[in-house]
Parts: sequence; structure tokens; C-alpha cells
Amino acid sequence: MNEHGSPVPLVEMVRGDIVEGLHHGSVVVLAPDGRVKHSRGGADQPMYPRSANKPAQAVGMIRSGLELTEDADVALAASSHSGEPEHLLRTRELLNRHDLTEDALRCPTDWPLREAERDQRASEGFGKQRITMNCSGKHAAMLATCAQRGWALEDYLDTKHPLQVDLHETVSELAGEPVAATSVDGCGAPLFAVSLTGLARTFRTMVTAQPGTPQRRVADAMRAHPWLVAGTDREDTLLMRAVDGLLSKSGVEGVLALALPDGHAVAVKIADGSARARLPVAVAALRSVGVASEELDALAETPVLGGGRTVGKVRPTADLFG
Repeated sequence: MNEHGSPVPLVEMVRGDIVEGLHHGSVVVLAPDGRVKHSRGGADQPMYPRSANKPAQAVGMIRSGLELTEDADVALAASSHSGEPEHLLRTRELLNRHDLTEDALRCPTDWPLREAERDQRASEGFGKQRITMNCSGKHAAMLATCAQRGWALEDYLDTKHPLQVDLHETVSELAGEPVAATSVDGCGAPLFAVSLTGLARTFRTMVTAQPGTPQRRVADAMRAHPWLVAGTDREDTLLMRAVDGLLSKSGVEGVLALALPDGHAVAVKIADGSARARLPVAVAALRSVGVASEELDALAETPVLGGGRTVGKVRPTADLFG
């Protein structure tokens, strides 16, 4: 299938000597000058980046007037955190600085993403909370923006709210294309659709922007605080620690976007939403532009478990970037 067609096979699941199945999807790699270097599986079709839109939304918040003195809070604004203690502490402090409480959050209640944190909180008698939902950092930053601008807090997720109008414009500008559609994300915030190429373009724009601009500040903050962006043993944290200067942000439904300091950018969408398939594709894409490290090699294949041990792997198809 050509680059403008349907999703194509990107990875295969192998158990022993048998290829058990394929994960289809789309991937695009941009060269430092912004031209498309590789494209497979309909990368120009509209899609919902899910949480991979958060860096662009954080840029929009800063443009709208959000003032954060610590870059760690900027990273939190773009995060899908695991709900570990420091994530929750920073989110509460961000709210408290604007005389807000957790009750102001409009994200749904949820358990922490990290299993150990879920078990710990359950053992302490806690149930699902808004603060432990992985998007609470973004929502706290949205509320802080509204508080600083004097905008209404109760309806900050409404698509007509001035904050969301600004974020819509920012997502479109950074992607270099109009937002194709607007829906509602899992956290309740407006969700803006762009193409996979537009998503890669967003990340390239952020890492190549001039220092001091909102785009570059968000990119630099995320790269300086990769653990706050995700958490212990999470993809984005591992990738940004494995490759110097790499910007990474994943989204559910198999989305992952990356950019290197030289302007190379990658965006991946797995058609069936499989999280286990996106990392091998992303590593293969980085290798295709000359990135190599032992830490990256450890992420190149996703193990398939059987009986609690590794019995197979998910790996890129042989001709992915051939």
C-alpha cells in the first residue's frame, strides 16, 4: 500500500520460529529540513494524537499567559504521569499556588497508571481520585492558566472557552495544517485531530524553535525532566534518557511522537491501538536516521510473555525502512 493508503504491516509478533500476527499502522519520518523522508500507511490522514498533543497544548497555555517559574512544572503540564508521589505533590502544589483544590479538576477519577502505586493506594484505603488520573498535571496547568488570566474555571474544558480556542489555534499552527476535527479525549478535554505528518511537524517545530520561545521551553523542560513527563519504567522516560536531546510523548491507542535536536522527527500510529507495537517502530525509525545507543537497543523489541517468562517478541517487519 502506498503512503497515502490504509495502514500497513509495521511489526510482527514472533513466538519461537512462528510469526503469529502483524500489527498494522502508519509511520512518518521527517528530515531536518522538514521534508518527508519515510512515510508508510496513510500518514497524511487525520487521526487523534491523544496525549501526544499535550506538548502542543502546553505551548498554547504558555502563549495564553501561563507563567511557571520552574521547568519541572512545564514538564508536568505536558505529562501523562504514573501517579507516583512526586507527580501528585507537584500537581497539588501547582493548584495550591492559585488557591485551587483537587475539586476544581474536571478530569475523571482514576487509579494511578503504575501498578505499584495502585496497590499502595488501595492498601491505604484510597479509591480512584482525580489527582491520580494521568492527565491531572495538564488539567492543573489549564486551571492555573485560567486563574492567571481571570477566565472562568468551571467550564475550562468547553470548546468555546478562550483557553480551548487558544489551544486549538496552537495545535493547528504547530502542525502546519488545520485541525481536521474536534472530539473529547479520555480526560474530558477537547481533542484535536491532525495528520500523523502534522504531529511529527509539531515535534520538529518545538525542538528547532529559538531558545526562550514557548515551543522551545516546553521541549527543553520535557527533556530536562523526562521522569515527570511519564514515570518509572515508562516509554517516554526511557526514550528520553536513552537518546541525548530526544523529545518524546506517547498517546493511548498506539501513538508515539519523537524529535531529535537536529530536526529529525517521527510519528507512529498503531491501527489497533496496541501500545506494545509502537516502541519497536519508533526505535527502528530512530535507527534509520543514524541514532544508536545500548539503551536504545534494549527498547528495540517488546517481549511476549508466557507463564511469566519471555517466550517471544514484537519486532519491526524486515522491510519497514528498507
